[in-house]
Amino acid sequence: MNITLNYGRDGLEVTLPDEADVTVIRKPPMPLVDQPTDAVIKALGDPVGTAPLSELAKNAGSACIVICDITRPVPNGLFLRPMIEILMASGISADRITVLVATGLHRPNEGDELAELVGDPWVLETVRVQNHFARNDEDHVSLGVTATRGTVVRLDRRIVESDLKIATGLVEPHFMAGYSGGRKVIAPGIAHAETITTFHSARFMADPNAANCVFQNNPLHEEQLEIIRMLGGALALNTVIDEQRRLSFVNFGEILSSHTAAVDYVRTYCEVPVNKRFGTVVTSAAGYPLDTNYYQTVKGMVGAMEILQPGGNLIIASECSEGIGSREFADAQRRLVELGPDEFLESILKKSHASIDEWQTQMQLKPMAIGNVHLVTSGLSKKELALTGVNIATSVEEAITHSLGTSADRSIAVIPEGPYLVPFYQAPELRSAAA
Repeated sequence: MNITLNYGRDGLEVTLPDEADVTVIRKPPMPLVDQPTDAVIKALGDPVGTAPLSELAKNAGSACIVICDITRPVPNGLFLRPMIEILMASGISADRITVLVATGLHRPNEGDELAELVGDPWVLETVRVQNHFARNDEDHVSLGVTATRGTVVRLDRRIVESDLKIATGLVEPHFMAGYSGGRKVIAPGIAHAETITTFHSARFMADPNAANCVFQNNPLHEEQLEIIRMLGGALALNTVIDEQRRLSFVNFGEILSSHTAAVDYVRTYCEVPVNKRFGTVVTSAAGYPLDTNYYQTVKGMVGAMEILQPGGNLIIASECSEGIGSREFADAQRRLVELGPDEFLESILKKSHASIDEWQTQMQLKPMAIGNVHLVTSGLSKKELALTGVNIATSVEEAITHSLGTSADRSIAVIPEGPYLVPFYQAPELRSAAA
């Protein structure tokens, strides 16, 4: 049996052994939007919890549209131009409209990459398109401190000082914040490094509710909601895409209510109950653009871990075409390898602020605590491979052969799409009762 995993731009074909009991886990078929541009325009004119964008813009002198960075396959080319045209037709001049790339603490997107990200040359020619730089103090405005957990809130002044504040993005599972999109595009997307390193600190990450598809009692989600209130509210355009990156859903409106509606829609497809745990789980890091580095690859490990048998083998394929990730992430991985998982975790738990990107290393500890992680990649150097802290295989087939050779369990789960789908173990008796 052959199957293609999402890997880089072209995919990775894998041959599975005939003697194995293979379960391929995919989303249920998703309905597609027939006329995507028309659907975007309809959403902007018939929003959730607020007036149409054209009406809001008549009373505004400026607008800031926040978009996700290059690591997310958001269909920006579909909605940015219609949105900007409505703003301009309603009286906001082009020089008062900013498209702001929500880099968080990631690198900026520039040149050809920025053009790819925006998706429409008209946008680049018409309005300002700029990157967020989380470490530039002068670019941020302090809004105070969250009441519950004391997070210092500093956001990019370009959105704070704009009359219309619009977040845009993709709504899909997120291994810390429950779901991406909406409020997450604001924080951490355009937050100052101090804010990001506070609510990405070890005490937040260690909370069991800081997990995929979880909102209730999720400390990141709760802080994000409070930050939106401190900002004075915002708007959001939310998209959902299928495995082939085609539009399945779009809405627009007040940021919290419109995002909730988008999450309610996507949950029915991306949360997949599975009635057993497997000795071998094969997954991906979702392919391009998410699998461009090892930092993002951790999401695929965490997304698949729920259906891994204790002591089993989790095999992940990720191209990592840009290497391991940031220098800070490499430093955190080096400490993991040198100290080991337990001592690494102990060394960070008492810190009030995380060191940049070490939260990703902390999240990697979760699948490592369940079983053995094996990485298949073509993009990491020998030096970088040594920093991963996981087992390295030259092919998925090699890793599967090893796994089957160390276990009597012949069952294999395959998740071609990686972390955009989250399988959850549900005991058979619970599934029968739910039915």
